[in-house]
Amino acid sequence: MRDRFPLVVAGGLLVLAMLGTWLVRGAARGGFADTLSSWRAQPDGARGLYLLAEESGLPVSRRTSDLLILDEPGTLLQLAVEVEGAHEEDPDQTALATERDEGLADEDVPRHGLNRLHVPEMSEDETEKLLAHVWAGRTLVLVPWGSRENPLLDKLGVTLTKADTSLPMRTLVPPLSSPYTLGVERVEARVQAYLELSGAEDAVPLLEDEPLGLTVAAVLAHGSGRVLIVGAPELAMNQALARADNAQFWLSALRALGPGPYVFDEHHHGFTNERSVVDFARRYGLHFAVGQLLLGLGLWALALKRFGRPRPPPESTRVGATDALFAMGRLYREGHHHAFAAQLLTRGLTQALAQHAGLPAQAPADTVAESLAASGRSDLAQGLRALVRRAPEVAGEKELMHLATRAAALRQRLHPSGPPSGAPPPPVAEEP
Repeated sequence: MRDRFPLVVAGGLLVLAMLGTWLVRGAARGGFADTLSSWRAQPDGARGLYLLAEESGLPVSRRTSDLLILDEPGTLLQLAVEVEGAHEEDPDQTALATERDEGLADEDVPRHGLNRLHVPEMSEDETEKLLAHVWAGRTLVLVPWGSRENPLLDKLGVTLTKADTSLPMRTLVPPLSSPYTLGVERVEARVQAYLELSGAEDAVPLLEDEPLGLTVAAVLAHGSGRVLIVGAPELAMNQALARADNAQFWLSALRALGPGPYVFDEHHHGFTNERSVVDFARRYGLHFAVGQLLLGLGLWALALKRFGRPRPPPESTRVGATDALFAMGRLYREGHHHAFAAQLLTRGLTQALAQHAGLPAQAPADTVAESLAASGRSDLAQGLRALVRRAPEVAGEKELMHLATRAAALRQRLHPSGPPSGAPPPPVAEEP
């Protein structure tokens, strides 16, 4: 074991270093969110687009619930949302993507931290609800990731063709003048997929690859609504908004879609209305959640720990309490208030048994006894009834002492472990 001790220490230090690095990376500001999330402040996030629209006076908000209920007006923005049932019609396009390095060339949305575990795909039911929502006259901004087809694009009649990821950044220009490209001369972004609009009715190209003449962004009609599709996810990223007229394109396109509000779909980036330790760790960094957990455990341990032996009360307090008790007892004894003292004892016993039975302390003795009998403590119920019945009949000190002894015996039986070992069972009076 001594020979292996250096290896154990080295391995432990390595694990601690990796864990610390992971915690620091997870705690980065805005790094908790998913790719193209409006909460992500990293270069591949869409926080810049959200703030751009907000600072430009456009009403924006975030949606953290699923799409099974859609009744609010406005434009829904889905940025890099994966759809259940995605497929690739041409396997060669998938091979083209997987042969490159991960990033914009990858067909799967890059996940960060704990997002790999809980980011949901848009289900089939949600897809149908969303299409019906747009058909009824709403608008949708769709920025798919990769070039795989999915049921949503199939219903819209749009096919994606994988762009060559070895090509440098592309220059995109409007093929014709439209409100969607007002003030836009050129847009610069890396393209993941080109749009084939042969199956889409009334589709209008908005951005084309200038040298290749292939469509990158288009708006099409679906029922009474409209859908804006962009095949360049980088165009919505923080790192691309400062290039050329990229920011102006988004402002013009959003204004042309309608007055808003413009709702960013964050549910399919892993955000929900539920709050938990996992959600807190994902938002603000795991080290904060671990710190809170350790703090709670420390406070709990301190609350249960007694520091040193029990300290006796001060002599003046002890003597004063003893003198007050003797004085009260003398008053009861000299005034022959034995029945009143007995009733006080039974009242305190009733309150203690009421708490044991789950009743308020002001509950009458009959109610407490019935509750105890119903919960299987007929011994306590019979004893309480007997003491309450005997209390008004107490006329001397011996009877009062006997009643107090029986009340103390009943209190002892409240202990979870039962009466002390060797103690006789409390006497219980017979029912009349």
